[in-house]
Amino acid sequence: MRKIVFLMLCALFLVSCNQKQNEQESNKATTKENVKEMKFDELFKSISPEELSDNVFKLVGKDFTVISAGNETHYNSMTASWGGFGILFNKPTTWCFLRANRYTLELIKQQQSYTMTYFSDEYKDQVLFLGSKTGRDTEKMKEVSLTHVLTPAGNSSFKEAKLIIECKLTEISTVHPDDFYTQEGKDFIKEGYDDAKDYHKLIFGEITNVWIKK
Repeated sequence: MRKIVFLMLCALFLVSCNQKQNEQESNKATTKENVKEMKFDELFKSISPEELSDNVFKLVGKDFTVISAGNETHYNSMTASWGGFGILFNKPTTWCFLRANRYTLELIKQQQSYTMTYFSDEYKDQVLFLGSKTGRDTEKMKEVSLTHVLTPAGNSSFKEAKLIIECKLTEISTVHPDDFYTQEGKDFIKEGYDDAKDYHKLIFGEITNVWIKK
């Protein structure tokens, strides 16, 4: 009798282990292998800006930001590492700091909306690739292995993202070396001017939607 009970327990244990392994494999397939076939609402859920729990200094300073603008047939993305979050005109707002000749900036002006997208570390190489060349005269958006997707509002982002912040353009300001009180700041702005023949732009955008991976 004890042998029978022991064998039954062993069988139940093995079945449980197999089920757990299958669930893990299924989850892995959902998050990595099948992500390209999944729809936006299957991958992401909406939260309010106040529900964001990520450390902004890690998001911006470590994870970097992929800024995207455009439509379904014509869009571009770039990597940025400067920016932040706050309140402007009593509305949750993002800001970023872009060189004046960025192609993505042209599309932001045209569309007057854009996304700021964040990824887990496993996509670091792809994120950095988006900042390695311009999309103005290359096919970089076809070369990157990330999967383009439109949000319900029609803004461009990627299915592999862990966080997507949609923004409505609020203001574009032009900086000047005289605006800065450190030599580091003055030198940086002058260097950017030499490259773009125009000064850096500060981009402010009202947060209209926040999406996190389910």
